[in-house]
Amino acid sequence: MKTFKKTYFLNAGIEDVYAALTNPVTIELWSGYPAVMEARPGSLFSLWEGDIEGVILEVQENKEIVQEWFFGDREERSIATIILIRDFGETQVMIEHANIPDEAYENISTGWNDYIIGAIENFLNPNF
Repeated sequence: MKTFKKTYFLNAGIEDVYAALTNPVTIELWSGYPAVMEARPGSLFSLWEGDIEGVILEVQENKEIVQEWFFGDREERSIATIILIRDFGETQVMIEHANIPDEAYENISTGWNDYIIGAIENFLNPNF
């Protein structure tokens, strides 16, 4: 099992970044796929037509999102913690995704960089 940790700096307001991570309509706009997402502990989520599925464990609006990602039958839960910090007009996004199966680590790290945070940055800053 591996852990992915990275801090991103997005040229966008914290409310917009939070919406891009939690609002299914906004997620569909930046991902190009319908999303099932509700910013409520205990709710199930699904992205990219079920390629990523899990449950929301904790939510603090505009501050923190904690998700469990499902990877089949695993003893240890794969937990993604997303922390948002307002930073002089930008938003710091700190990701710690723990207990990623070794065989999925490369896809997950590329996914965070290119298909999640990278796509959100391009969506919020189309000419940046």
